[in-house]
Amino acid sequence: MRTFFLETILVGLFTYGAASPTPRSTTTRLESDWDVIIVGAGPAGIVVADRMSEAGKRTLLLEQGGPSYYVTGGRDRPHWLNGTKLSRVDVPGLYKSIFAGNENLTCGALLNAYCGCTVGGSTAINAGLLFQPPASDFDLYFPENWKSVDVQDAIAKLRAKQPFTDNPSEDGIRYLQSGYTAAREWIVDGAGYEDVQFNSVPDQKTKVFGHPEFNYVGGQRSGPTKTYLQSALQRPNFQLMIGARVTHVLRDGDHATGVSAIINSTEITFSLCSQGRVILSGGSLFTPQLLMKSGIGDPSALMNLSQNGLLDLPPSSWINNTAVGDKLFDNPNTFIELSSPSISSYVYSYNNPPIQDRDLYLQNRSGPFTFASETGAFWNTIAYAGEITGVQGTIDSSGSNDFTDNNTITLNVYGTSGMRSLGRVVLDKNGTPGPNANFFYSDAENRDAQDVATFIHDIFQALPTSLTPQNIPRNISMADLVEYVSTPSPYAAQQVQHWSSSCRLGTCVDTNTQVIGMQNLFVVDSSIVPPLTTNPVFGIMIAAERASELILALG
Repeated sequence: MRTFFLETILVGLFTYGAASPTPRSTTTRLESDWDVIIVGAGPAGIVVADRMSEAGKRTLLLEQGGPSYYVTGGRDRPHWLNGTKLSRVDVPGLYKSIFAGNENLTCGALLNAYCGCTVGGSTAINAGLLFQPPASDFDLYFPENWKSVDVQDAIAKLRAKQPFTDNPSEDGIRYLQSGYTAAREWIVDGAGYEDVQFNSVPDQKTKVFGHPEFNYVGGQRSGPTKTYLQSALQRPNFQLMIGARVTHVLRDGDHATGVSAIINSTEITFSLCSQGRVILSGGSLFTPQLLMKSGIGDPSALMNLSQNGLLDLPPSSWINNTAVGDKLFDNPNTFIELSSPSISSYVYSYNNPPIQDRDLYLQNRSGPFTFASETGAFWNTIAYAGEITGVQGTIDSSGSNDFTDNNTITLNVYGTSGMRSLGRVVLDKNGTPGPNANFFYSDAENRDAQDVATFIHDIFQALPTSLTPQNIPRNISMADLVEYVSTPSPYAAQQVQHWSSSCRLGTCVDTNTQVIGMQNLFVVDSSIVPPLTTNPVFGIMIAAERASELILALG
């Protein structure tokens, strides 16, 4: 595969392309009318860009962040990676050190939350967990034309394109297994969970335990940047531009004509051809912001933008779509610190890893640095009054907060599918998007907290004496657990930053992902994905594959 380098255009715009890296003037670029303009090079935007360009569409992918992986031009890394073709993003074991480098891969002041603003989006900064959602997620929570039977081709294409593994070390050895072993003895031998390989039996999410599935290849982080994007970059009809922060969609009534972006403090317009389309893939917080700043959304939110001087369009040209930014979701999580003399914690070092582990990685792509800190995962479902809630646990290799001795690990519990507490994307006086405050565990009957507490309480009945919980009592009551998980603290009711669901299929967009009230404006990202049973990336990429099929079928 050819290596692609960043080039600097006259205005400082960074761009990739399949053609030879020859400087082009901005005027030349602006005179191009694109078939498809995609905003956001995250997991959905990259997948859609690959499929649109594969179909022969002149495709422009705009990303507001900078390079990430080495192959994208990323060179930020600790000294021990010097002389390699690795950035800090390429090394799975460095994912917890996201703020240790010199370059910011997150969105910073652009967002009142946390996510990746770089090529690959959050897939460039997260743990790389890649669990296929069960068929029941599509059958229960997606509209017609998106049921499990409808997404089989999308799943097949994704599994063929994006590798994953539950044993990432190239020497075949599983490392840091003391916490996994202790958890398995508890969850499988004690609580009766079944030991499975998750992506081999994706529909099994009740009382199952196993090794995490990661999007790694050859001991390095993979993901859509290393798969789908590389395919797109081979095509002369595809262009990726980074450092291009799109501010709003240009439209003539209900017809999008292009987008406006800020590049090196200069506003630049990118135009569509007459039959072209804009696809927003900025994620569950940025996409609603772009819609609102384009005059599409709840009238009260648009009025606030207008009064703050952030929306120039007159009210007569606004498009009323109250589902923009509504029903935002994130997994509420709870940390439980567990200690045992049999456990050896492992804390990853950014600058000074143990010499043996450093050399094992550099020479053989083996050892602890071939994976993020999760060593185990498990699921269950909680049934109540005909409704089912998904709950997930992961086992980390070390403790956290006040419990970081050498014999402590962290159990991280998520509420997943079926959660009832939903929020909304709000823009502050500067137009910066973020979630509204205090929406975790806000459902009227407090069922979310009860379901998460039930999950913990049930497995605690099998907790062996060899494992000692540090931040909650071993014999904690259900009532106290409900209060604990729903009371904000360093260990509970914390944001996981798995944002989704803020522009739902059927209300914000139609089932072809076209924004309701518009003719050629689409949303394809986590915004259209309801709360899933698993970490959301696999489901987001399925949605992107399915949306690509539907958009291309429109002609």
